[in-house]
Amino acid sequence: MMPDLGKYAETVLSAYAISLLLLVLLVWLSFRRSRRIKAELETIEKKAKRHG
Repeated sequence: MMPDLGKYAETVLSAYAISLLLLVLLVWLSFRRSRRIKAELETIEKKAKRHG
């Protein structure tokens, strides 16, 4: 069900591919950062419990 893109097919499909790759990259980076920050917060909380 892909529309006929004519002479612009390569340009349009490559733009979609690049956009999809960038979205996947942003989601992956967000999850990676989230895990790192969560681990740092757990470390800080453990230190606070020991000293508090």
